[in-house]
Parts: sequence; structure tokens; C-alpha cells
Amino acid sequence: MDKIIVNSHAKINLCLDVTGRRDDGYHEVEMIMAQCGLCDSITIEKMPSGITLKTNLGFLPTDERNIAYKAAQAFFSACGISGGAAIDIAKRIPVGAGLAGGSGNGAAVLIGLNKLYGTNLTPEQLCAIAVSLGADVPYCVLGGTMLARGIGEVLTPLPSLPRTAVVLVKPPFSVSTPSVYKKIDSTGLKRRPDAVLLTSALKQRDVSLLASNMVNVMEEVTVPMHPIVGRIKQDLLNSGALGALMSGSGPSVFALFDSYEQAKKAAAPFRKRFFTYVGWTR
Repeated sequence: MDKIIVNSHAKINLCLDVTGRRDDGYHEVEMIMAQCGLCDSITIEKMPSGITLKTNLGFLPTDERNIAYKAAQAFFSACGISGGAAIDIAKRIPVGAGLAGGSGNGAAVLIGLNKLYGTNLTPEQLCAIAVSLGADVPYCVLGGTMLARGIGEVLTPLPSLPRTAVVLVKPPFSVSTPSVYKKIDSTGLKRRPDAVLLTSALKQRDVSLLASNMVNVMEEVTVPMHPIVGRIKQDLLNSGALGALMSGSGPSVFALFDSYEQAKKAAAPFRKRFFTYVGWTR
């Protein structure tokens, strides 16, 4: 096999809490993550040497500044392989959206190269490489529904989120995650998520209970900075969503619905102004 295509799926946070700050400046978190059907496609081709990268978005870097490029470097270094790779990323996940699009691309490159080169690294070994690339990359290697602690790299599998209709809406700007973390230290958080309750809802396969108890503490920073995020969330709730939440540090908002038809109807008003996706959770 000389070529492989790997899809990397958008991540959504069913809850996100910031539980402390470490001496090295990183923040401790507790969050439950899942994925939806929205994905990028990464084509990887074996090359005798070197790494090349291209994407369908002209503004994205295609060198060491791109996490997918870094992932290839890290893989070859960790495995002691002198081969190379030509990487072509078809982006569908919005950039800077709080959906782990870049992290997913990095994870997909690790997974793809592992198969192309027959290195047979275990998921745990891939995660050991992934953590050097970013806190969300190990999760993107494993996928599924996970409880994440530490800086996001300590992962515990949870019962899968039942297949549920989902709407994603991203307004036309990005949010700086470091700036949100910086402000959250001085924010008196009013409501924190109950990961135990959400885990119980997942075990019971009770999407309504889960959706009505989703909390992301970063909303308390991002929404005052960008009120449109709060308006999108409220509009989705008013349209009959079981629950709605900002993903990551934003600005994307997702909502869970009883039916795909409901989701399509709720998404319609956003399509002319914002990136909008209607599909399913995974």
C-alpha cells in the first residue's frame, strides 16, 4: 500500500470545566468529548524522503507550522524511519472553530503513516507521539466518547454518545484559545459541569438528560467577548434543541435534536450568514 485516505472528524465538547492552573502555565481541565460526522479527508502517499503538504485552503501554512506536517516529522523521528510522505488535506471543518480540526489532522497523519509503513504501533504508542503535538491530539487518535483530564491528555473511555442529530454553527471569526484561558483565571465561574451526571446519562443512553445538563465554563469568557455566540445558542434552543453548547473556546455552537428533520429546520436560518452543518454524532 502506497497511498491511504484517513478522515478526521470534528470534536464537540459535551462539557468543559477548567479545574486549575499548573506551575508551567497550562490549565487543568475536565471535559467530555465526542465527535460528529463533519470531517476533513487526509490523503497520504509514501515518498522516498521528505515531507510535502498541501490543502484546499490557501491561507493555511504547509510547513512546520502545520500540525499535520509536525505529526509526520514526529512519526518518522519516533520510528527511526527515513521515508517520507506527501500529505493532501481536504478541509471541511472550519479553522479556529473550537472543533479540533487541526488536532484531528495531526492524529489522522499519525494513523495513516502507521498503516502505510506497517509500523504496527498501538493506539497507546500513537498517543505518546500525539501528546507532543497538542493536548487534543491523543483524543483525536482514539476518537469516540471520552472523559479527558490533565491538560486534556489523560483519557478515559465512556459509553458512546447515541447517534443523535446535530447542528453546528460557526460565525465568521475565530477565538484565541490562549486569550480565553488567560481571562478565565479572573472570572468567577457561575456554573460548572457535572461530569458524573453526564457519564450516568451516557450509561443510560439518555440524550435528553445529557443535553439539558451540558455546561462549558469557557462560555462565560467567550460570550461577553462575542455576544453573537450566545445569540446563536439561544436561537438553537428556541428552535427546539434538546440542548446547545459552545464547543471548546468557541466560537462554534452545536445543538442536539430529537430528529434530523428538526435539526434541518433549525439550521435553515443560519445558512446564509454562517458556516452551518447538519448531520449526526458518531
